[in-house]
Amino acid sequence: MKPKRPVIARELPSPSRRQFLRLSGGCAGLLSTSLVSSIINLKMTNAAYAAAGDTSGYKALVCVFLLGGNDSWNMLVPYESGEYNDYAGIRRDLALRRSSLLPITDTQTGRRFGVHPRMNEIRNLYNRGNSPLAFVTNVGSLIEPTDKQGFVSGRNLPVSLFSHSDEQRHWQTSLPQSAGQETGWAGRMADILTDSVNDDPAVGMNIALNSLNVFQTGRRVLPYVVGADGAIPSNYYKGSGIANSILTKISDRLLTDAYANEFEGAYALAHREAIDLSEEYDRATRGATVRTAFPRTDLGAQLRQVARAIAARGALGHRRQTFFVSMGGWDHHDELLNAQAAMLPELSQALAAFYEATVELGVDQDVVTFTASDFGRTLSSNGNGSDHAWGGNQIIMGGSVVGGRLYGDYPETLRAGSELDVGRGRLIPTTSVDEYNAELALWFGVQNNRDLDEILPNIRNFDFPRGIANGPLGALV
Repeated sequence: MKPKRPVIARELPSPSRRQFLRLSGGCAGLLSTSLVSSIINLKMTNAAYAAAGDTSGYKALVCVFLLGGNDSWNMLVPYESGEYNDYAGIRRDLALRRSSLLPITDTQTGRRFGVHPRMNEIRNLYNRGNSPLAFVTNVGSLIEPTDKQGFVSGRNLPVSLFSHSDEQRHWQTSLPQSAGQETGWAGRMADILTDSVNDDPAVGMNIALNSLNVFQTGRRVLPYVVGADGAIPSNYYKGSGIANSILTKISDRLLTDAYANEFEGAYALAHREAIDLSEEYDRATRGATVRTAFPRTDLGAQLRQVARAIAARGALGHRRQTFFVSMGGWDHHDELLNAQAAMLPELSQALAAFYEATVELGVDQDVVTFTASDFGRTLSSNGNGSDHAWGGNQIIMGGSVVGGRLYGDYPETLRAGSELDVGRGRLIPTTSVDEYNAELALWFGVQNNRDLDEILPNIRNFDFPRGIANGPLGALV
């Protein structure tokens, strides 16, 4: 048995084509139903899947977090004339012209919607034959199903609703009752799966672009942070020039010395490990070729690096990977229309390029990309923008996604005062973040048993099926 590598900077010491259930009946339906089938084509039967999970082959989850709270009611707009009129009535100066929208149809219901006019690439993926793209609608953080009465009474609601930092943590931890949760659902998932799906790689399975995040932080496993250009070593180490060469030699000597002081020794070991990991990551990805052209934007550069890490999965020793990329600047209290006209094309183009890269690499069936954001926005205008709200719409993309569909429950009306409106068009979510995440975790190979409960502690509050007999999946092709 080969010896385990040091775990500093990698682990903490141990102490079918099925439907993503369309919730019917508004709040009344929400209180008695949950997502009981999948938007992911798992290609296996319910019993086999629920009993053992599927950890064979390769799979990756890519979270694209839109920091600040994307106004997704202008990303995906009602198109039927009566529904559009309700939308325009409450949005007023924020409403997009119906004639400017890119029409799409929910292939299951025939209901028509409009995609933001600057998101051509997303509309084209949605409309493509055997579509790899879908929308998950009116999704948000919940501890349990709720309605207006529950909201007014404050019964078992997420803490600090409508707060950026808290709602970002809710999405990433799937524990919205906690303001101090230190592990994320992808981190807890890696704690459970990493030993069985990856062969003790030096670089862990959770890879983050540019910064640490709670989403990928587990009790044992930490995210490994890289930049859009690759690993992030010390800025001088093995750099060009005489000064950097001298500093590199000094560092190598200092980091191999024995230290009597425990803190100095731990710091040296951690620094040595960070340098070694950056070199290993760079070695693995150096030969990874991705020919797909990505847009010259920050998000495009991040997703191109994700594609390179996927191409290098064999060299990295990964059969499972998660990635966290982010795009900031979505807090549009002002100049919403102009800001989204500039930012949504960047999102659309980068996502489309990334999907084409997965096709190029032959892993489009094995990679699922999904968006998340702090919260939806108020439907009503504050005069030139929208404010913090609750439920919103998200994009999910990949060859295994049953696309051309809207999943969840897009409200029948966005009219002010509807049964979901708790004020100013703040909509109560009809799909919980937990249900969204559960579908992703199950596809990734998590068993629908205590493992899923550990990753998503609130999932059974939504009548999410337990065990083999009542698993969430039917027979899939």
